[in-house]
Amino acid sequence: MNPSWDDVRAALAAREPVRVADPAPSRAAVALVLREGARGIEVLFIRRAEHPKDPWSGQMAFPGGRAEPGDADLRATAIRETSEEIGVDLARAAESLGTLDEVHAMARMRPMNLTITPFVFRLRDAFDPILSDEVTSLHWIPLSDLLGTARRSTMDYAHQGVAMQFPCFRVDDLVIWGLTYRMFMSFQERFGRSA
Repeated sequence: MNPSWDDVRAALAAREPVRVADPAPSRAAVALVLREGARGIEVLFIRRAEHPKDPWSGQMAFPGGRAEPGDADLRATAIRETSEEIGVDLARAAESLGTLDEVHAMARMRPMNLTITPFVFRLRDAFDPILSDEVTSLHWIPLSDLLGTARRSTMDYAHQGVAMQFPCFRVDDLVIWGLTYRMFMSFQERFGRSA
């Protein structure tokens, strides 16, 4: 499937996003950023920097982070964090397309006292990334690759001596799993509903 922008808009309009019934007092937001690329619509992922205090250290993610008191709302959080992490002002350079299902955060197999809301944007303008020290790289992946099954896989994860397998996407040397995988699957599920 190689979706058009109309397909993306229809998918996001297919249903209202699900909200966590009892949201955690700590809230965060991420930006699922799309752009027109050489092979159609592409999705932006970042690789988080390695840091011992970061529960998602080194993982593939969407730009974003925790809400701060000065943020007008969670959409503003996603915009601010994206600007801080990769140097693009989504308020100026992108169109807001919609919101995905809110998720409870998990890290290292433990629920966190945090809920995350993903917001979807269409980037209109090219930009030169300015990566913060929280980000080691950014990657654009064709949406059609992720909506199909060719990139689906599993990954092994050991936690406290127990080996487990988790679903993931594998794109070259990139492995997208965990919270980012769950949030993207919420996006993919919309395409089934809009078809």
